[in-house]
Amino acid sequence: MELQFQTVAIIILFITFLWPIVESQTLRNIPEIKPARVLDAVLQDYAFRAFVTPKTGVTFDGIVPKNLTGIQISALRLRSGSLFTRGVPMYKEFRIPVGIIEQPYVERLVLVYQNLGNQSAMYYPLPGYIYLAPVLGLLAYNGSELSTKIQPELEIEASREPILIDFGSVRPAPDGSKPMCVWVDLQGQINFTNVVSGNRCLSFKQGHFAIAVKANSIPPSSAPLSPPLVPPATSEALKPDKNGGIDSSIWVFAIYAVSGCVLWCCWLAVLVLWIRLYKRRRKIHKMEQAAEGGEPLHMTMIGSMKAPAAMVTRTQPTLETEYVP
Repeated sequence: MELQFQTVAIIILFITFLWPIVESQTLRNIPEIKPARVLDAVLQDYAFRAFVTPKTGVTFDGIVPKNLTGIQISALRLRSGSLFTRGVPMYKEFRIPVGIIEQPYVERLVLVYQNLGNQSAMYYPLPGYIYLAPVLGLLAYNGSELSTKIQPELEIEASREPILIDFGSVRPAPDGSKPMCVWVDLQGQINFTNVVSGNRCLSFKQGHFAIAVKANSIPPSSAPLSPPLVPPATSEALKPDKNGGIDSSIWVFAIYAVSGCVLWCCWLAVLVLWIRLYKRRRKIHKMEQAAEGGEPLHMTMIGSMKAPAAMVTRTQPTLETEYVP
């Protein structure tokens, strides 16, 4: 029994002290969820809701929740073959050429349009730069099943001519500054290219696009060129911190820390309980051994109860006639 107790105690202590290490390692392996990617999933859901009566080749404008006011979304459902052979002459600010290829291949796809408006810098901050135009997004999704709320993006690429983004409203750039096209891919990589024809940008892939200028090229007396930021506007799934981003690592760390403490306390309570039970069983075992080694008591009835009683022994009397001198 002592060997069994020692084995269980070692296992409990091993799990108790090993758990924080495993927990910490697991926490390091959790990928950080960027607020822009969460926003993409939310906007995709609301864009798909615009398909009340889905029609191919017709643009449907979606309605975002109140806490995302200032952002515009639209959805356009197309056949893959039609998109490849005909393209889309104009979808909002995007001119999509022929020869668009998607991976993996689907029979129908949906192009979701985003205009982040005055929340552009909130979800796509550019240190050292100021936006001259709002961030525009073009993302492709599988259009075969519109009831799915959250879908992964398809990989689309222009195989012949690039996609043209014609920004309608662009703030004038300061004298001596050079506006640049900004392209942010789905992995969050920022790429800069030259502006074409004043307010146009080119891209062979999907993502988010804008026109920006370096902040140090703006005279100090000039007014800010970037749209004023409003308080963080997000859905229930988005909870920005004071810097405008989702500090998911803090919440994940807090959850794991609390769960680790609870588990550690549970194992400690189990260990204490096991020790108390072990001591009690050992005490009872010693009492049983002492009882087995002693002289058994004679049991007798006292009324309706049965109780132990000692045997009465005495020296037998000797008669005088039996006495031999």
